[in-house]
Amino acid sequence: MRSSGQALAVIAIFLFTSGMSTRPLLVQGSVDEAPRAVSICQAIAGRKNRPQAQPVNGEPVERNHVRFTYVTHSTYFVETAGGVTIATDYNGYIGFRDPPTVATMNKAHSSHWTASPDPAIEYVLTGWNPEGDGPIKHSLVVGDAYVRNVTTDIRSVFSGFEKDGNSIFIFEVAGLCIGHLGHLHHELDDSHIAAIGRLDVVMVPVDGGLTIGHESMSGIVKRLRASVILPMHRRGSSIGSFLNLFGADFAHEFRNSDNLTLSLRTLPDQPTIIVLNGV
Repeated sequence: MRSSGQALAVIAIFLFTSGMSTRPLLVQGSVDEAPRAVSICQAIAGRKNRPQAQPVNGEPVERNHVRFTYVTHSTYFVETAGGVTIATDYNGYIGFRDPPTVATMNKAHSSHWTASPDPAIEYVLTGWNPEGDGPIKHSLVVGDAYVRNVTTDIRSVFSGFEKDGNSIFIFEVAGLCIGHLGHLHHELDDSHIAAIGRLDVVMVPVDGGLTIGHESMSGIVKRLRASVILPMHRRGSSIGSFLNLFGADFAHEFRNSDNLTLSLRTLPDQPTIIVLNGV
């Protein structure tokens, strides 16, 4: 039987913990330290009715919003309300912009990475392990963004596949779960899907050959169940053949602008493939 002092201690602990916030805690750290940041995207959340997403007109990113700008090939320039900028599959070109805070790279082709990134970039994250000893693991908080990765395999120049040669990068910003599939060479199994978690926005290669075929990619998109799908890595193939693989459950839009801004509240009710200008 507990003493009165022990009982009071138990009550005090209960009162303290019951008043704590249940929101995930993001822990600042470096890539090498791989901090144990808590992902909000690996807890599947119910979806509510939301109005349609609206394009931006060049204004600063609003609070709780994220801006996506298509740059070239597989590179999107992602901007947060906190001033963090991310260039995906960065190959050295981002147009007339300041260097990004974070640059992610994959090595399947030279158009997805560079050996000489701008030294002003604070975090250069490779999708492969340069040391060649196991998968690369990224887990870091940069300002108002949490960045992590899930590795996949790539076709080898010589034969077969190179294990963990590509990364799907996930960016958690303003309550949104954002994924970039990189240079994906195979379908995703249950372990990949579980590690990725919920995605609200996903950037997908639609070349139909250098990565994987349109049918396989459309199956991956359907399985990921993102609200917004942003095509990339077109490589001259018809975007129509990719869009035709999606039934009435998916909407699609062609935008005159190369950018749009999204928030958790402005995600479309119906999964929507948005083709930005230049893709």
